[in-house]
Amino acid sequence: MKRTAIQFFGLLVCILCFSHCAKKGRPTGGPKDTIPPVILKSNPANFTTHFSGDEIRVYFDEYIKLKDLQQNLIVSPPLKYQPIITPSTSAKVLKIKILDTLKENTTYVFNFGLSVVDNNEGNEFEYYKYVFSTGDYIDSLNLKGAVNDLLLPTQDKKITVMLYEWNEAFNDSIVFTEKPTYITTTKAKDSSYELSNLKEGNYKLMALKEEISNYTFQPAKDKIAFLSEPITLPTDSSFTLHLFKETPDFKMTRPSHISKNKIAFGFEGPIDSLEIKPLFTLPEGFEYNILKDSKSDSLNFWFKPAFDIEVTDTLQFEAHNRGQRDTLYVKLRDLFADSLQVNTVGGTSIIPRDSVKLQFNTPLTAIQAEKVLVMDKDSVSVVPEVFRDEVRNQAIILFPKKDEMIYSIEILPEAFTDFYENTNDTLKYTYRTKAVSDYGTLNFTLQGVNKFPVIIELVDANLKVAATEYLTENKAVYFDYINPGSYYLRIVYDANKNKTWDTGNYLEQRQPESIIYYPKKIEIRSNWSLNENFILK
Repeated sequence: MKRTAIQFFGLLVCILCFSHCAKKGRPTGGPKDTIPPVILKSNPANFTTHFSGDEIRVYFDEYIKLKDLQQNLIVSPPLKYQPIITPSTSAKVLKIKILDTLKENTTYVFNFGLSVVDNNEGNEFEYYKYVFSTGDYIDSLNLKGAVNDLLLPTQDKKITVMLYEWNEAFNDSIVFTEKPTYITTTKAKDSSYELSNLKEGNYKLMALKEEISNYTFQPAKDKIAFLSEPITLPTDSSFTLHLFKETPDFKMTRPSHISKNKIAFGFEGPIDSLEIKPLFTLPEGFEYNILKDSKSDSLNFWFKPAFDIEVTDTLQFEAHNRGQRDTLYVKLRDLFADSLQVNTVGGTSIIPRDSVKLQFNTPLTAIQAEKVLVMDKDSVSVVPEVFRDEVRNQAIILFPKKDEMIYSIEILPEAFTDFYENTNDTLKYTYRTKAVSDYGTLNFTLQGVNKFPVIIELVDANLKVAATEYLTENKAVYFDYINPGSYYLRIVYDANKNKTWDTGNYLEQRQPESIIYYPKKIEIRSNWSLNENFILK
């Protein structure tokens, strides 16, 4: 009986073993690790005072690696030389080798952002900070706030926020050449910032969106934000900064002979009064025409007749703008002349209030409107108005339109004449209007507007203006013929009443005009009318 029981028990064990071995699948290896690395100790300890060494070691409970360290690491106050930080691959020890001579009685903060992760799963040790002081105590004051880019509905990440000591040594030009006293960056998840371990005092608060992270303002490349008045620490207030790109100062660039009868004068900055004047003796019958280039910051100087470069190889000009005068020299080359080219502006789908625009590459000087023929899909002739836009060098064709209609435009030879007496060949274009039901409409009212006038703009996902209205008093706004899609709605406070948004200027301590975005995207659907109430805060 006893032997039978033992045999039965052995058979049962074998069955269970074979049953277990027959199961398909792979070992799971246990639950996924979601815990970030844990610090076991630091040498010297975090928040050490009277720091006098040049190396720091931080020991973790598992292997760690550094991800995107250059984009994450912020050392405040900034060091002249970048510290050497390892591991370069993975290790359980984070080493910081300091190459600078540290300032006396100063609290230093090494903020690693999101760069410290475990080696296996990449779990982040979020915003790890190592803090020490070369003096008797750790500075402990904080400053919080947010940064927003006025032109963007969602904010740029990783904007540098800076504090300069406001003392007798401070002047506005310091930001171009010297690093700040304290720095941090906005959080990756939002536009908020926090400067910590600050000492008591007066400061100038600024922010930079840098192309190259050197913590100094390069106006040609960087965006800037600043608080007009200095702040005093400690404070319980939070501060929001408005980021903007400055308009560069006016400057002429080197002109270039582009084609046989064309010289391009490049420039930077505003050109509201720019004049180009020849300083050479004009040959008999010499004429010229100056037009702004439609695709670049340059003025095109069209002239006739062309010069014989074996007789004249260099021309001298004077550029005059806002009291500034520049003498410019142009080396002539042996080039071919431009032939007349006509291109359409925009797509072939238009709405009833649109005009047809034709862009010319050479100066348009004459139009024979009777040679512009418009016909609808039923072969009914439509009489257009045709006129010349001298500023944009375009021909504008206006005619009444119906929904769901196809229009054929035929332009007969010699309808257009340019500066060189060139004329067009036969040109044919087709445009169509869609049904009203293919579009959406938007009605909205405004509440809380501080001051008029304001510019109302509906912009698409690429921030291209799809519809606009200028309000000198509060009233309901209606946009129609909107293509289905996602849009943003924004309000511009037009402080100087010039009907356009004006940026700021740091040296002039001038803030940009305020822009307020509607807090959510607007989804426009076809054959749908959307009603919204925009409450400004």
